[in-house]
This record gives sequence, structure tokens and C-alpha cells, in this order.
Amino acid sequence: MNDSPAHGPDSAHQRPDGLTDATVTALGKLSEALEVVEHARGLLYGFHRLTGTADLALGEAVDLFRDAGHNDIADSLERDIVGRNVIEGRWTFQIVEDYDDNYYTAVKDAERQARSQLAEGKRHLFEAEMKEDRRTHGRRHHEAQPGADL
Repeated sequence: MNDSPAHGPDSAHQRPDGLTDATVTALGKLSEALEVVEHARGLLYGFHRLTGTADLALGEAVDLFRDAGHNDIADSLERDIVGRNVIEGRWTFQIVEDYDDNYYTAVKDAERQARSQLAEGKRHLFEAEMKEDRRTHGRRHHEAQPGADL
């Protein structure tokens, strides 16, 4: 296998002998699915952080309503909203943990196992081959690898 930057992907991104187009395509689709799961996980963590920030701001609002002499509103907010579950019995950290433990980890492990079993553990073979098909060989900013000479 060629590790020369001018001649295509490095060995970590070259298709193992005997790996079919159909298998590379399937591994690429599985990688795409994992990327979407990673994105969803990031959004879920964003939801967790935003909800926590809102709860802290609600606590501050309670204090400000009390300072302004509106104890009835402060009491209602503190009793009914501050610290409230976002889903029955759960705060957002519990949702994040359940997602991580029961979905994210399973998808990540399945993707890694498929790569290990079929492609010597190599990642992004589909994308590496797509890059080779789409880049303009010999043009600046179209190099196969970092540090490649034209």
C-alpha cells in the first residue's frame, strides 16, 4: 500500500484486499448513522445544559421576586417550577445518561465491531475513496494528504 501523500490516502484509509464496493458502501452508511447519533448526542447535551441554566435562572428569579415583595409569585415558582422533572421522574442528566448507556454506546460499539470484522478497523474508507474521486489531482488544496507536494 502506498503511503506517499501525492498518491492517494495513507494506509489507514486504504481498502483492505478483498473488501467489496458493497461492503465499503455499507460501512460508509453505518459511519454516517454514527455521525448523526453523535450530532444528536451533542444536541441532547445542549438541551441538558440549557435546561440546567434555565433552572438556575428560575431560582434567581425567585429571589428577585422575593426582594421585590412578591412572595406569592416567588413561592409558586419555587414550589412548582424550580427543580421540576423535565420528564416523569427525570432531570436532564438522567436522560443523557440513559441515552449514553442504552443507545449511543450500542451504536458506537456496533460501528466499531463492523469495522474491525470487515475492514481491519479502518475508519472512513468510503469518505477516503470519495475524496480520491472528487479531488483534482495535482492542484493545490486538492492534495491527498497533509504535507503533499504537487
